[in-house]
Order: sequence, then C-alpha cells, then structure tokens
Amino acid sequence: MSAEPLAPATGDSPDDAAGREPHSPTEAESGGAGAGSTSDGSGSGSGSGGSVWAGLRPLVLRLHFYAGVLVAPFLLVAATTGLLYAGSFQAEKLVYAHELRVPVGDRELPISQQVAAARKAHPEGEISAVRPSPEDGATTRVLLSGVKGVDPDHTLAVFVDPYTAKVRGALEQYGSTGALPLRTWIDEFHRDLHLGQTGRLYSELAASWLWVIALGGVMLWLSRRRKKRTLRAVALPDRAATGRKRTMSCHGALGLWVALGLLFLSATGLTWSTYAGAGVEDLRTALGQTTPTVSATVGGGEHAGHHMGSDSMPGMNMGGTGEAAGHTADVGLDTVWKAARAKDLDNPVEIVPPAEPGSAYVVSQIQRSWPEKQDSVAIDPATGEVTDVQRFADYPVLAKLSRWGIDLHTGNLFGLVNQIALAALALALILLIVWGYRMWWQRGRASAFGRPIPRGAWRRVPLYVLLPLAAATAVIGYYLPLLGIPLAAFLAVDIAMGEIARRRGTTPAA
Repeated sequence: MSAEPLAPATGDSPDDAAGREPHSPTEAESGGAGAGSTSDGSGSGSGSGGSVWAGLRPLVLRLHFYAGVLVAPFLLVAATTGLLYAGSFQAEKLVYAHELRVPVGDRELPISQQVAAARKAHPEGEISAVRPSPEDGATTRVLLSGVKGVDPDHTLAVFVDPYTAKVRGALEQYGSTGALPLRTWIDEFHRDLHLGQTGRLYSELAASWLWVIALGGVMLWLSRRRKKRTLRAVALPDRAATGRKRTMSCHGALGLWVALGLLFLSATGLTWSTYAGAGVEDLRTALGQTTPTVSATVGGGEHAGHHMGSDSMPGMNMGGTGEAAGHTADVGLDTVWKAARAKDLDNPVEIVPPAEPGSAYVVSQIQRSWPEKQDSVAIDPATGEVTDVQRFADYPVLAKLSRWGIDLHTGNLFGLVNQIALAALALALILLIVWGYRMWWQRGRASAFGRPIPRGAWRRVPLYVLLPLAAATAVIGYYLPLLGIPLAAFLAVDIAMGEIARRRGTTPAA
C-alpha cells in the first residue's frame, strides 16, 4: 500500500478484536495491538475471534508499523526522485530543443554525409553508433566513445541536422534510451543518489520492502469491521471523520487505489537490483528465458545461433568502434541502412559499426514505446548482405515481460501517459508516507510521540500457520537479502528491547 509507519487499523476503543485483554493500560488506550477496533465499535475483521486471521492480524500490524517507521525514509527518497524522473522526459525536450529539433527540410541527406559532418566538427574518440533521424524535424545522433572528459560509461552525442548536415551541438548521452545530461543526472540520483554501487542498496532496500508494506496495508485496511460494509466505505475516505480517524481514512483509501501500482514498481525495481536482480537473472538463465541477441559474426547465416544475453538497462556499453576495426572493404552506412530497411527495420534505429575484423554491422530498433520495435539484424560490411535476424516476436515470454516491465517502470512504454501515471504513483506514495507518520504522531498522548504497537503478536498465531509462514519468510529473505537482513535485525532489536523491558518490569515478556 505504502510506506506508512502505522497501519490503518488502530483506534480509540479498548476492545480487542482477537478476544483477549490488552497487554497494558497503555495498549488499551490506543486500541490494542491487534487493533482494528475503533471508537465506532468496529473490530479487526469479519471472522470469529478464534479465526486464523484474528491471530495473524496483530502480527501483520506490528510488521507493518515497524517496516513503515524504519523503511519509509528510503521509500520517501525513492518516491521523490522517481517523481522528478517522471517529469525529466518532457523537461529534456524543452532544455535541449536546439539539439533535438530542426526545421523540416525537403530531403534528408545520406547518413554517411551526416556522419562526416559530425566527425569534422568532433574528430575525437571513435564512432560507437549512429542513430539516424527518427522522424521529420528530429536530428541525427552520432555517438562517440573514448572522448576525453566524457564518462567512460557514457558517449558524446553529436547532433546533426539531417537536411543540411550542420552540427547543432554535442551533449553527453547515457543509456539505450538516449538520456541527455539533465535526465541522466536525475536517473542516477533516483537509482543510487550519485553514490555509485553502494548507493544502489538504498533503492533495492526500498523495492524489497515496498511490496511487503503494500500487501500488509491492503490486508489490514480490507479486514477492518465497519458500521457500513459498502464499497464507498472501503474505497473512499470518510468525510465525516476527524483527527486520527480522518488521517487513517485518507491513508487507507488512497493506499487501496494505488496498491497494484506500488506492487508493480516493487517487482520491476527488483529485477535490475544488485542482489535480487542477480537471482532473477539466474532463474531466467536456468529456464532458458534470457534475452537473445543477434549474432554479429560474419558468415553465421541467417538465424544462425543467437548469442544469449541479459536485458540491458539504461547505461549499457554499446561497444564497437568501426574506425579502428581495420576492414579493407566496407559497403558503408548508407548501404547498411538500406539493407536493414529491406528487412522491415524502420525508425527509430541504432547502427553499431563492426567491433573487429570478422564482425558485422548491427542495426537494432530502439523504440521502447508501444508497440515496441526491438528487431535487429547483422549485416556483412564487405557485401552488405544480412547475415542474421532477430525478431522481438521470437523472444522468450520472460524476456518480453522483462522488457515491457522495465519500459513501463521507466516511463517509456506508453510515453506521456506512462510518465503521468508514474508521477501520480510517486505523489501518492509521498502522501501515504506523510499520512502514515501523521498517524504515528496522532497516536501519541500529550508529549508522547507515536507509541509503537505492543509486542507478543506472534504468540496468537496458530502453530500450523506460524511455522510455514516462518519458513516462507526465510526463503524470501534469502532471495531478497535486503528484506531478509533488515527483518532479522528488526527481530533481534525487538527481542532485546523486550527483554530489557521485562527485566525492568515495565511490560510482560513476549
């Protein structure tokens, strides 16, 4: 649902939905650990007091509370930077309009002539790829690698007017989506806070816990007993409520609306994370569902053994220099582009020169918006013949799903609509976090700041539920280490604090 520090389940009545006495007067004042009871007499679910959920609910509530309090700051950063990233696509078009757009001319010049103009203006480095003008009024990009002063993982994009061959400028570019400096900075800020590999752990931690908090919040919200069991009472805030109940109502209703979107962001974010992402890649490899790539070996024959590779995230090393390959015969870019078009590869495309003697040109469609264009061909530089073809339609199912998931997560799949939806999700998550902390504040009394949910909830879970649940948690924690390790730390600290409190005689042992 969100990174809310407090589940929308506690109230002001001392009634205990699980059918037990509160641990202490303090707990009674706040509605009980299992809570869900409110001043209007509602309880924690529609089942009987001895039901499995009646015992499980306090445990979910406690986990939801602590996960929210401790993980919410990471989620708040991810949501805020994600909101910025969602708007960076349109901002990029405005900031770099001079480089990206030109007046539409009568006829586009040959690609080779455009590349020659780019090299005359920027002879440094080597050509790593060429992206011909994808539409009327768009510039051609000639990408140079090994340029002094440019990040080794980036390229220098030289923008050329396709109608006049005039160079419009040069900017550092990052990734397969062609991110320019503004979007690159925001993208890296969202991914790792500009802290490198170490910084990526924050986003993986956020993604690892987001689905847990979201699912727990939905379960808690839907299981609350209400005076009116209507769709409106569940899906919309209670306008008559005041104080903490009003905050809870807004928090729970909004969380329900965006839960699926948050689950999607969590799942797709994990697919390219450091540790969980490696596990996903290993699974796909074991299932034979990795992403195929066109064979760049000359003489392999059409559809000859495709190389298997992983999905490339923005920032992939495109490789290939062309100029340093030392070919004695080369049909040139114009012939290569003509051969690719004959195989039904239309714009937008990227042409990668041969990496070394005996390798081919690779022409790949790079459209990430729907319908996606992801076909690619390899072309013999000596003859201009197509030596291999890879169609997106032939990708394994998981490879397609991964591609669509990544592009939807990054705002490419449905263009502006996709970006607006991502911005709305990010804003909703920010509101949920703020409301969650506000509920924590409102739960306190006088100078107290948000008392935590009382301990001992696990003791009310039936053993036949608790043991499988613990086993499943251990397995999930193994494959999602930034979920498992913090959870183990939470438990250790919680047990230690409980023991200290017990010895001081302030609370019963859990």
